[in-house]
Amino acid sequence: MQALAHGSRAMRLVQFRLAAGGEPRLGLQDEEESGSVVDLSACKPALPRTTRAFLETGDAGMAAAHSPDKVICVGLNYRDHCLEQDVKIPKEPIIFSKFPSAMAGPFDDIVHPAESGEVDWEVELAFVIGKKGKHITEAAALEHVAGFTVANDVSARDWQMRRNGRQWLLGKTFDTFCPLGPALVTKEAVADVDNLDIRCSVNGQLMQSGNTSQLIFKVPQLVAWVSRFVTLLPGDVFLTGTPPGVGVFRKPPVFLKPGDVVQCDIEGLGTIRNKVV
Repeated sequence: MQALAHGSRAMRLVQFRLAAGGEPRLGLQDEEESGSVVDLSACKPALPRTTRAFLETGDAGMAAAHSPDKVICVGLNYRDHCLEQDVKIPKEPIIFSKFPSAMAGPFDDIVHPAESGEVDWEVELAFVIGKKGKHITEAAALEHVAGFTVANDVSARDWQMRRNGRQWLLGKTFDTFCPLGPALVTKEAVADVDNLDIRCSVNGQLMQSGNTSQLIFKVPQLVAWVSRFVTLLPGDVFLTGTPPGVGVFRKPPVFLKPGDVVQCDIEGLGTIRNKVV
């Protein structure tokens, strides 16, 4: 294992095997929660699979291990979340984005920006692209997916809904507004991604409880739709939408404040837990 620094962030790089005698793989080990490993060889197949070969790539390899090219998000993608807002079911995916700099670790702090008084939670199923593609068919879409993980699409509702011409980007992409993890679970390990319980709690109180069966546009549809417009690259992250129970639509609305702890769980994929500071 090696601890490596790239810019202001450090990595714990590991070389491992899925089974005795198997091919070497490259991973990043989380320093918390019993040292779980993110399988870089699954989510970014273009990277070398040994520590030595990876180090020989220099800064380019370090950057590739840290950040996706794109964080692609889907709005209004749960039927019951649309009902919560009394809006029509979308006829095509509603796509927006976060900058990769919004990404945070599964147990990192969420920084509450001084610019917002309405910071909200959104537990989401995320998936990671493992194979480059453009104009991908729905039938071939899962061949381009490396695996699944848990995300929190943290949102500054004032900036999302009222400021900046009601463009969503700034409200969605403050630093630390995309906690992700705790591991990339390969698709072979997920029995049915369209039937997973999904939950979010704040300070131990259950706020969101749903199931991915409520997704309007499923993973293959999202891959096919977005790849009509942009080339998908290994490491790109998709956030697929959130179930009902977000703070902004509660009566009265509830927003995150420093000291709150947000926990997001998806059946079979794990838990992320982030303190607001």
